[in-house]
Amino acid sequence: MQSSRILASIGRRIEQSGLPLAVRLWDGAMTGAPHPQVTITVRHPLALTALGRPTAGGLAARYVEQQIDVDGPIRDVVGLGTALSGASVEAPPAQVRRLASWARHTRLFDSKSIRSHYDVSDDFFGLWLDRRRVYSCAYYRRADDTLEIAQEQKLDHICRKLRLAAGERFLDIGCGWGSLVMWAAEHYGVEAVGVTLSRNQHDYARARIRELGLETRCEVRLLDYRDVPETRPFDKIASIGMFEHVGRDNLAAYFGKIARLLRPGGLLLNHGITHNVPGQRELGSDIGEFIDRYVFPGGELTHISGVLETLATQGLESWDVESLRPHYAKTLWHWVERLEANRAAAIAAVGEKLYRIWRIYMAGSALGFERGWMSIYQVLAGRPLPGGALELPETREYIYER
Repeated sequence: MQSSRILASIGRRIEQSGLPLAVRLWDGAMTGAPHPQVTITVRHPLALTALGRPTAGGLAARYVEQQIDVDGPIRDVVGLGTALSGASVEAPPAQVRRLASWARHTRLFDSKSIRSHYDVSDDFFGLWLDRRRVYSCAYYRRADDTLEIAQEQKLDHICRKLRLAAGERFLDIGCGWGSLVMWAAEHYGVEAVGVTLSRNQHDYARARIRELGLETRCEVRLLDYRDVPETRPFDKIASIGMFEHVGRDNLAAYFGKIARLLRPGGLLLNHGITHNVPGQRELGSDIGEFIDRYVFPGGELTHISGVLETLATQGLESWDVESLRPHYAKTLWHWVERLEANRAAAIAAVGEKLYRIWRIYMAGSALGFERGWMSIYQVLAGRPLPGGALELPETREYIYER
């Protein structure tokens, strides 16, 4: 039978690789290591075909569609899965599939994409995010920092880099559940405005602002960044985990919009995920396809060199660049652990399929950051004054002074 031939082929592949992995079919037939760290149970013949020519994204899709189950620690699952598929960081040009540029990143497309990702269930996100619901890379100053502490440290790290001061106008583009604008208003006395395309995030943030009594200093608007009025400039702007949704072809327009929103001398902190290979379009082994289909429709990454170049073309001078790659790997593993610890509640909130999507996506992303397939950078830039100066000290010591 074809299934037995494919199973034998899979067994040879596992034996040759020496992976502590086993595969079990729906009828009980089994192959692989005698004492596996991970066992893949095949529930559907289509999944067996995928295992015959495995890709990391393809295996993840079969898991999400419940055509395979996996038994073993999630770190081992993603590690052995990528090893079995021979996943590499770079996708060959023939593997890159993209819609025409005109079909992506319109206001309607972006609104639908953001809502498909974030408007899942506030209860679901609340199960594994920190209490402030910060959905971006945390900042671990000490090895034993909890997620709660590390996220507050990240919020303050951003505010210190921007040198926020009482009375300044501060804009957060893609503000999520409002954690940064609330922190900045409460701890730095700024007049903070956040914008998001997610209805759930908008409603949650407005309710929290009222609870904290910050209505006179803080607001969140349901608004596309392209529609933020330019009549009254901002002193400081942050974009945290947002520009990945903009699209490579739109980065110049995005940073151009930010430049017009900033007063001369104003500062920008752009915090976002990047590829680690210049010119790369997406992650290989069908990982990019999996993310585009199941997680971030329309999400596109670029290399840090492209970010700096585009900032410069829009009149924004980069002043400080910091990689937080190990911090994001640690953040993601914390999220996965918290999600798994709340598995029953998560499935009750969003169902088995979405639970699997987020579990495998975040674990795979953690592995990607650990291996350097992706990185994440905070870029501090500014709109120079007419004489060329930026309102920043000559050293970085101000960021770390306590």
